[in-house]
Amino acid sequence: MLPRPRNGSPGSGRARRSLVGRVAGWSAAHRKSAVLGWLLLVIGAVTAGQLLGMGNVQSYDPGGAGRAERVLNQPGVHTPPSENVLVQERSAGQVFAGDPRMRAAVGDVVAVLRALPADARHVASPLDPGGQGRVSTDGRSALISFDIAPPDSPQQLAALQRAVAGVQARFRGLLVAEAGDASLAAAANGVVGQDFRRAEVTSVPITLGLLLVVFGALIAAGIPLLLAGSAVASAISLLAIPSRWLPVSSTTSSVVLLVGMAVGVDYSLFYLRREREERAAGRPPGEALRVVAATSGRAIVVSGLTVMISLAGLFLSGISVFTGLAIGTITVVGMAVLGSVTVLPGLLAWLGRFADRGRVPFIGRGRTAASRSRLWAALVRRVVARPMIWGAAAVIALLALAAPATGIRTGNAGLHQLPASVPVVQTLTRIERAFPGGPAPAEVVVTGRNVDTPQVAVAVTALRARIAASGGVLGEPVTETLTGGGRVLVVSVPLAGGGTDPVSVRALGFLRGTALPATLGRVPGISYAVAGTTAASHDFSAALRARAPLVFAFVLGLAFLLLLLSFRSVAIPLIAIGLNLLSAGAAYGLLKLIFQDGHLQGLLGFTSYGGIIPYLPLFMFVLLFGLSMDYHVFILSRIRELRDHGATTEDAITAGIAGSAGVVTSAAMIMVAVFSIFATLSVIDFKMFGVGMAAAVLIDATIVRGILLPAAMTMLGERNWYLPRWLAWLPGFRLEAAAPGAVSAPPPASEPELDPPVSVTAGRRTGKR
Repeated sequence: MLPRPRNGSPGSGRARRSLVGRVAGWSAAHRKSAVLGWLLLVIGAVTAGQLLGMGNVQSYDPGGAGRAERVLNQPGVHTPPSENVLVQERSAGQVFAGDPRMRAAVGDVVAVLRALPADARHVASPLDPGGQGRVSTDGRSALISFDIAPPDSPQQLAALQRAVAGVQARFRGLLVAEAGDASLAAAANGVVGQDFRRAEVTSVPITLGLLLVVFGALIAAGIPLLLAGSAVASAISLLAIPSRWLPVSSTTSSVVLLVGMAVGVDYSLFYLRREREERAAGRPPGEALRVVAATSGRAIVVSGLTVMISLAGLFLSGISVFTGLAIGTITVVGMAVLGSVTVLPGLLAWLGRFADRGRVPFIGRGRTAASRSRLWAALVRRVVARPMIWGAAAVIALLALAAPATGIRTGNAGLHQLPASVPVVQTLTRIERAFPGGPAPAEVVVTGRNVDTPQVAVAVTALRARIAASGGVLGEPVTETLTGGGRVLVVSVPLAGGGTDPVSVRALGFLRGTALPATLGRVPGISYAVAGTTAASHDFSAALRARAPLVFAFVLGLAFLLLLLSFRSVAIPLIAIGLNLLSAGAAYGLLKLIFQDGHLQGLLGFTSYGGIIPYLPLFMFVLLFGLSMDYHVFILSRIRELRDHGATTEDAITAGIAGSAGVVTSAAMIMVAVFSIFATLSVIDFKMFGVGMAAAVLIDATIVRGILLPAAMTMLGERNWYLPRWLAWLPGFRLEAAAPGAVSAPPPASEPELDPPVSVTAGRRTGKR
């Protein structure tokens, strides 16, 4: 048997190992140091995170809304959150004017609020002169409004809620409930925290159960779970460092958990299954690890880099909410890759065949090695025999699923973000029904050295006149608040429409483009910007439309380059990119059908508001594109490996997909299960994310991998491996292993060799590039 030198010159001596091989070789030779080093890294990251604590850098919307939000968050500038107390008759027939109980309840609410001057200010009620507008048209509802005094802490909100609850206890025949900006934010934080804990508690046992089915042994099933869990714990803890100067929201931790468990388990699963497969083929443990490092180890690195490159595209969006998501997910993917190529070889070398211990009854037998899937082999043979028919049918099916995506409309969920069962959501819904009106008003934030001058007052008066003459586009009441030591003036202007619909957008355009330039815009020495629900939604969508092409180009371009260098082929990257775009489009179509059109509301437990969360499509694209490359990299590397060892392209396609079907199907099953957990959570953002990601992974692991990939590669034939001569200078590394049946001598005990030699046998090509 003649080893093939890495530099291609026969007889040049020992093959030069790749970086992945050298790292894995060191890990296997110094197994205790590798495992201990990983544990110390995880413990150090968790300890550092606990000591530093999470920062509180504010996230701002893009555009003019973001500029206004930055002013409102400056020290000394305070716009207190507004709260409301609804007093409502439970039974029909009673009205405020003739019901002494309602008037007494309103009086008690006003009294307890005014008795807490450090917590509540500017209390306004129907009992005040001119307060008739605070009684609903049917007379069954009364509204008390107030502002929470600075610094509007959670303790103040809790004290106010206890005071209102005391009034409710004295008037059981009435509904007395508090709701507003602060109450809604507190409820949302509570629901998100509860969802995150539920995801943590649920994901681990489900993943462990599926891994037991895959491996049939407790020790082997626990390895991917431990690696993924340690990567997630480290990444979430390390977020404390960038959170000191970058916005990292609480939602980031939930997404990091989801992505970290998915990729961490996937990478470990690919590594473990290939190691078992090589041992079952008769290779000694040391040589099996060498083959795994040369194939699955390198594929993990390529896959992880592709995911991280895709996620890095979020930085080009210019939207701060994506910054924390990008940093967190890139960190956890990097930790998963690092653990897979460093500590995992050492752990497997340490455990040896002990990893097969703890077999589960009934399912443990026959799970010690991966075998070729007869089902997938039969399907792929049929596809290879008639690639045009099967490929066309699959493309038509995915295009039909993707077609609804052309009608996606983005918009904030508002109250529909939380379940209707949340008390504050119920109260706000009752307030909207009893006191119908427009959306939250636009906030015109005026800044300058002297915003309280007569010139500014005249401009505000002119603005009021413009509003009155707008024909209902802008409405009343217009209020003014001077804050920041006289440096900031906030003018509240109601807008027509529902908040994010075309009517509100046109009203915002009239305010920004006509009313403000003709009034405040003519006062020298001041500047203004518009914030509010409508402005934030409009500016966010506008920024996405402007930056999305740049993000798409960055992700697709760098992914193409990485796959080009990995496979030294032009066709392979194009196939992978095209198929991933198809699966992502199908996932978008399902999102539109389910969440925007309202199908499956009862089953999934949500209320459709006729739109999709604005940030979700772009974030899903970069993450889906990266994750879907996992399967393509592993499958394509196996096909290339077989083809380089003498198989025809068609045989390599059939054997490669059938041989990797078990591990890829297992990985997809676990990833779909983890994503599906998020579809069961309360917040609609998580539901959309979980459903979209689970659907895309499922489509990618079945239709794309089982039909479209072999159909496309069969039709291309030898053109799959085409690389133009003018690109031959490109550097690259190969994802290849030893030829089947090639067994080399055991490596030295001090450091296992991890790039397996290839035997040269008659009639077979070896190592063709």
